[in-house]
Amino acid sequence: MHEATMAPRVSYFDYIIIGGGTAGCPLAATLSRNSSVLLLERGGSPFNNANITNITAFGAALMDTSSTSPSQLFISKDGVRNARGRVLGGGSSINAGFYSRASTAYVKESGWDEKLVNESYRWVEKAIVFKPVVGPWQSAMKAGLLEAGVCPDNGFVYDHLYGTKVGGTIFDKNGRRHSTANLLRYASYQRLMLYLHASVHKILFQINGKAKPMAHGVVFRDSLGMKHIAYLKEGSKNEIIVSAGSLGSPQLLMLSGLGPKDQLQSHGIDVVLAQPCIGKGMADNPKAAIFVPSPVPVEFSIVEVVGITHSGNFIEGRSGSNIVSGQYKNISLKSGGFIFEKIIGPLSKGHLELKSRNPNDNPLVTFNYFKEPVDLQRCVEGLTTILKAIKTKSFSNFRFHFLDTKDLLDITASLPQNHPVNSNTTSSLEQFCKDTVSTMWHYHGGCLVDEVVDRDYRVVGVDHLRVIDGSTFHTSPGTNPQATVMMLGRYMGVKILRERLLCEG
Repeated sequence: MHEATMAPRVSYFDYIIIGGGTAGCPLAATLSRNSSVLLLERGGSPFNNANITNITAFGAALMDTSSTSPSQLFISKDGVRNARGRVLGGGSSINAGFYSRASTAYVKESGWDEKLVNESYRWVEKAIVFKPVVGPWQSAMKAGLLEAGVCPDNGFVYDHLYGTKVGGTIFDKNGRRHSTANLLRYASYQRLMLYLHASVHKILFQINGKAKPMAHGVVFRDSLGMKHIAYLKEGSKNEIIVSAGSLGSPQLLMLSGLGPKDQLQSHGIDVVLAQPCIGKGMADNPKAAIFVPSPVPVEFSIVEVVGITHSGNFIEGRSGSNIVSGQYKNISLKSGGFIFEKIIGPLSKGHLELKSRNPNDNPLVTFNYFKEPVDLQRCVEGLTTILKAIKTKSFSNFRFHFLDTKDLLDITASLPQNHPVNSNTTSSLEQFCKDTVSTMWHYHGGCLVDEVVDRDYRVVGVDHLRVIDGSTFHTSPGTNPQATVMMLGRYMGVKILRERLLCEG
């Protein structure tokens, strides 16, 4: 692990991976077992930052809006605050840590090899996934979901199953985070070169007549602004792999001349490949939450339990929130928790556009929350289930009995939101969904499979270039995508190595 300021001006590798995030780290660790790999990460190390490593500091990194924060704030054109990783480990270094696999149906629809998928999940789980110690509040929420009909009780399991379960976590029993940055210990240190604070500005292409453009190098700058170029070594199997996330990957392709022709030309970018699908299909699963003040102290916890409904809702919670609502100063809100839902899909889609030619600027993204009526219907169904769970006997010790449904909704609606709401009171669950919409940080799309990349994640229309990360997903996998993004990095690393060894005989 080195600062990019130590990089030579010119270097050569078998593989160049752009983005040391949730997919990029397991991918780099795997490929380095047999090939020389350059891993370029625009952020710094997560290991000496207590806001990242300690569970009790969860959220601090997300609230840090400084230019050096491991979490880069962006606000979608919808007005919803969001974040993207700017640190080794990517989203796995700043998220809530919950680990749950995709459904078997998702795996089949993706065309993945089920045996290798399961092997890849297990490789990740053995290294960085743990069984959480479930406290009283999370236990009561779990029992409340079961009493509300989110059945059966599936116990502790990684698999995606209808009902209520305890999932995995990347926080160990001491509350220390194990992100994908920790997977780099399985890399070959003789073959892997990792540079931090390396901002990739452009992928370089060779263009020879009627042949496809061929990716052959990248231009990156270090923290001092010095320019470096890394090239692929000679070899038919050598590749550049973009794993910069659902904002960074389509953004970098556009900055490199791949994307909608009119948009590229409007920014003065030479068109290498006119590809209108790059930046399309952006989606973010909307979150709707209800804050439940508690008459008794509750433990600090983040997601450990999930209820998976047949109507397309994933219900989770976190406790120990210190929140005071000015509208309800007569009630102590210093203890309690949020129970929230993510809807499956979603069906509503948006798009991404360049803001400038500076890769450090966030692109402009629109998610179009609730554009499709089915998404709003699912949100309402999820809230209905949450309210049922709150009213159960199982959860009764952690709620004020004189607060009715409207009180809980109004308390939540009065808390600071992403954008101006219609009012601080709730007229309907539909309006509540719209007024309080926030992100689960599970956004995806922009480089979709079968549109921008093929089923082997090769960028269609050019050679020696792949995209391997959540930007390729049409829908978010399972309750929380990080398990599947981690798996995909390992999975594709193994597949690519097998192809290489077969070619080399």
